[in-house]
Amino acid sequence: MTSRFNGRTAALVPLALVGVTVLAGCAQGSATTTTGADGKTVVRYMNFTSNDGHEKDLDTIVAAYEKENPDVDVQVETIPYADYFTKLQTAFAGKTVADVVDLNYENFVSYAESGALAPLEDVDAAPYKDTLLESFTHDGTQYGLPSSYSNVVLYYNKALFDAAGLEYPTADWTWADEQAAATALTDTAAGVYGDFQPVTFHEFYKVLDQAGGQFFTEDGSASAFDSPEGVKAATWLVTKPGTVMPTEADGSSTPDFDKDLFSAGKLGMWHSGIWMFDALSQVEGLDWDIVVEPGDASKASALFTNGVAVTAASKEKEAAQDFAEFLTVSPTAVDTRLASSWELPPVADEEALAPYLEQTPPTNRQAVLDALDTVALPPVLAAQQEMQDAINEELSNAAAGRKTVEQALTDAAARVDQLLG
Repeated sequence: MTSRFNGRTAALVPLALVGVTVLAGCAQGSATTTTGADGKTVVRYMNFTSNDGHEKDLDTIVAAYEKENPDVDVQVETIPYADYFTKLQTAFAGKTVADVVDLNYENFVSYAESGALAPLEDVDAAPYKDTLLESFTHDGTQYGLPSSYSNVVLYYNKALFDAAGLEYPTADWTWADEQAAATALTDTAAGVYGDFQPVTFHEFYKVLDQAGGQFFTEDGSASAFDSPEGVKAATWLVTKPGTVMPTEADGSSTPDFDKDLFSAGKLGMWHSGIWMFDALSQVEGLDWDIVVEPGDASKASALFTNGVAVTAASKEKEAAQDFAEFLTVSPTAVDTRLASSWELPPVADEEALAPYLEQTPPTNRQAVLDALDTVALPPVLAAQQEMQDAINEELSNAAAGRKTVEQALTDAAARVDQLLG
């Protein structure tokens, strides 16, 4: 199993409220309370993942941990995602940061690079899916633990494939197979399209991996996506609108356009995340399934993962790590997540995931786990949003015919290199 990291690992904080120098200095001290009035060890946990619907699920996990560890008092602070990283940086700067904190992958890279996180000692890797655990390493050191994930798969409409006399997609499919099926399925007169894959940054870095390219040079000092592999990846995306998928003029960039098109039975294949399962299962009469996305030179599936880390400033690192491990892969955590559809736990044991795999639709939920065999993680730098905007704009230029693919990538690379400094 492999994990494809797109080059650059050194980065500053994307949502910068304070400079990296403040973060680097945060390990020097903390206002974290280590002993409660009752003599218990206090572990403070600051999170965003339980906000807006899963607070009671987190309470269940915390209560189970405290029952097994009666000498520990876990104090939880839950913050909405929109405010979380601003408050987290303020806590680091003020040396009041919690012992355990939530981090998504992009911000994990930034904080690990700054020295704000404590190395984790003697982590038992066995319970974790290896590609997920690897995502929270930095320069060979485990600085965090995955807590949950979602990924992207290829959805397909069985009825449309049946009507066209086509075999259903399989895990062995390549881009060529997908293109052939998309062409056969497309009937613009009937408003039916064969494929839908957004022409965006988040799709580009993934298909770049699939084409065998990389986003940054090995040392992370410059962009590397304006390569033959990059041209092939971008061409794969930008030639779909107006042929096998709708264009922006058709409304393809409006919210929920792709979901509504697939739900209406007018879309043969759709690249989207597993978070759409619940919505699609509510659509009466829609017969659909999923498969691991096709690749070109190799497979690569987009992975969106959250994790937890112990802060370097914590005075209770051992207890904090123990809680972090319980929070991520204990039977209580796994069962609670699966019962409440609180994303997916990062465990390797498929027997533990049996309740999830047995749910339908889709029938082929195994594809969700198989997609973890080779994952593509987003490239990260300090000016994250500016980088994404540059890629999106230049891909849009190529898709609209305002620039050649080669020129669009050359211009995008120059803009990203400026951001790298």
